[in-house]
Amino acid sequence: MEKTAGRNSPGEFQDTAPLAAALRLAVARITRRLRQAHAVGDISLSGVSVLARLAGSGPDTPGSLAELERVRPQAMATTLAGLEQRGLIQRAPHATDRRRAIVSITGEGRTMLEERRSESVSRLAHALEDFTPQQRRVLHDALPLLDRLAERL
Repeated sequence: MEKTAGRNSPGEFQDTAPLAAALRLAVARITRRLRQAHAVGDISLSGVSVLARLAGSGPDTPGSLAELERVRPQAMATTLAGLEQRGLIQRAPHATDRRRAIVSITGEGRTMLEERRSESVSRLAHALEDFTPQQRRVLHDALPLLDRLAERL
């Protein structure tokens, strides 16, 4: 399955289903292995995603977060309740509409996010040491495509 750029026949990737299946499997394995490295009871992947979004984009409403994360408002409410219970986020009344809330990440939330990122990045960096510089370049060059793919899902 290991092919390098430029060696594929013109019609080789016309059927996208096999590529989609291989990508799904590879991403699932990476995610599972990174998830297994975290302690039992650790924050969920959806919780990490919400913390990362709040840390990067700033405070937001629960409804907007649900839309951005592409989950139902009820699922977002459950995620936010868990994060709030652990002191990782805080809610405040909306400045102009008191019926709505604004959610923001706390200092403790930022610390947890950084620790989690550092642990995952460290594991990935260690695994990448076994790859050749050329293989690491291929992975690097694929990142914009993977980001684009994630946005289209």
